[in-house]
Amino acid sequence: MDVGTGSPRAGAALPRRRPRALDASLAWHALMGAGCLLAPQAWPWWLGGVAANHALLTTAGLLPRSSLLGPNITRLPPTDGAGRIALTFDDGPNPELTPFVLEQLAACGARASFFCIGERLQAHPQLARRIVEQGHTIENHTQRHRHTFAFLGSGALRREIDAAQRSIAAAVGEAPRFFRAPAGLRNPLLEPVLASLNLRLAAWTRRGFDTVEGRPDTVYRKLARNLAAGDILLLHDGHCARDAHGRPVLFEVLPRLLARIDELRLQAVTLREAIR
Repeated sequence: MDVGTGSPRAGAALPRRRPRALDASLAWHALMGAGCLLAPQAWPWWLGGVAANHALLTTAGLLPRSSLLGPNITRLPPTDGAGRIALTFDDGPNPELTPFVLEQLAACGARASFFCIGERLQAHPQLARRIVEQGHTIENHTQRHRHTFAFLGSGALRREIDAAQRSIAAAVGEAPRFFRAPAGLRNPLLEPVLASLNLRLAAWTRRGFDTVEGRPDTVYRKLARNLAAGDILLLHDGHCARDAHGRPVLFEVLPRLLARIDELRLQAVTLREAIR
């Protein structure tokens, strides 16, 4: 794989896609513009229509599990065999948390997908290699995890995502196939960029809010309640909240969650294993 010229690819490029919501938005803008030309005295109505359109797109971007802005994986496809779930970890690698996560997964024979931040991976390449060597996969969570990610234009989105593609490919020899936006927030310009980089957007079925919730029992209940085949679970091996004793909540949550998965006879697999 050439990581020096062009974007690293995991396979044949996906067809370029433009969200239907974006096409509808453009058509709506054209309609409002025509209305303003034909009946300029009604300009407050036309302006209100444009504002409502932008409000709808903004709301869609604030809903991480929404598919209004393009294809979005929120569950695994059904299988005829053993029930599968996907464990996903965001915001790493982290020298305090990632080794713990890997040890817990190895003890249970579970595999997971790690959505890594490019800059963190560059700072801890040995952890990235360890993740892959133990049978897990590394996916794209942007290069810098910018809080303004959802407000970026097409060019800036591409640079941020492509930089992470390159960082990950350089560290482990394989480019990611899935992408997750910071906090899941995005805008209508993201999907065409992902298609051009051969990436698929992946959200989750449920999350425990372990970056803000310091009570391990609460985090565990959110993740384990009605746990079933097909679920994609979101946890964090970076930016993890701490309990009343100053310990990352993941230290208590993950062993209990893995025990529950085993009790339900579910198989934890990577997104690449479950989604071809």
